[in-house]
Amino acid sequence: MSLYHSLSLFLLFSLCHGSYSLQPRRVPHLDGLLPNGNFEQTPLKSNMKGRQIIGANSLPHWQIGGHMELVSGGPQPGGFYFPVPRGVHAIRIGSLGTISQDVRVKSGLVYSLTFGATRTCPQDENIKVSVPGQANELPIQTVFSSDGGDTYAWAFKAMSDVVKVTFHNPGVQEDRTCGPLLDVVAIKEILPLRYTRGNLVKNGGFEIGPHVFANFSTGILIPARIQDFISPLPGWIVESLKPVKYIDRRHFKVPYGQGAVELVAGRESAIAQIIRTIAGNAYILSFAVGDAQNGCHGSMMVEAFAGREPFKLPFMLEGKGAFKTGHFRFVADSNRTRLTFYSAFYHTKLHDFGHLCGPVLDSVVVTPAR
Repeated sequence: MSLYHSLSLFLLFSLCHGSYSLQPRRVPHLDGLLPNGNFEQTPLKSNMKGRQIIGANSLPHWQIGGHMELVSGGPQPGGFYFPVPRGVHAIRIGSLGTISQDVRVKSGLVYSLTFGATRTCPQDENIKVSVPGQANELPIQTVFSSDGGDTYAWAFKAMSDVVKVTFHNPGVQEDRTCGPLLDVVAIKEILPLRYTRGNLVKNGGFEIGPHVFANFSTGILIPARIQDFISPLPGWIVESLKPVKYIDRRHFKVPYGQGAVELVAGRESAIAQIIRTIAGNAYILSFAVGDAQNGCHGSMMVEAFAGREPFKLPFMLEGKGAFKTGHFRFVADSNRTRLTFYSAFYHTKLHDFGHLCGPVLDSVVVTPAR
């Protein structure tokens, strides 16, 4: 009889907690560079006119249209410097230029593209990234990383088993060579989210995110929601004018696990999530604030909101990779509660005032209060 009761309790427990399955998470079937995603397979010399690529299919694995240049990193004529930190070559997309590639995916799944994109001229520059039926135009005038160019992530839902990934320069400049520098392109399948047992926040540790380049990373900018409705950082909404930066343990100091978010643009850089609550019930919100050990310094403050209740967690950055955790109690006023986080101040690196930075946010947890 004892064995029967034990089995019955085990089955009941399994049914009640099925959404918190402890089965190992499968590996994404795509997580790496696109074919010739680093542009190191170059066109034949006969298909080059100086730096300009001649011919729609001259660049291996890519199709091009309009003015397109194959450039090398380093100092350039006119006083510019082209950052190409992960290799030798990059593509400069001139006025109204387009570069695309057909990519095999699985229909119905969500994917994230990670790509280096940096402006090359003083004028405002945008880069438009698209797949059939989905597109976003990202402003790249603000340079967030002065030591290696900026890296962005953009997510899409595959509507077929082959999608054409396209990068386009929508701008028209007097100098037709002006346009964004496309450094390297990778793709990653974004796995479906699962709740972590004991936490009402999805992906609260930022462990699921876009592809991170192994050999060099200045962090990955996650665009604002107004430009990106399917997030490369699942579970979270970037609801501000400026992006937030996704960082990883391989290249930065993060409080817990493998990933975190750096709030790089003060109050213009906010991240949020809507969680399920019960109106009138009390909850405990906890989160970690830290130092990415990337030269950011000064007195910092992360401000958080749980619904309409504000909380502040101050932190002094000393560049040593330290962190602290705050715990706050709130009472839900509805069955949906919005959690919002942003940095109260603007910051730059200690020895590089052109490099925006900020406090690191990690391990966001909400549990019912006892």
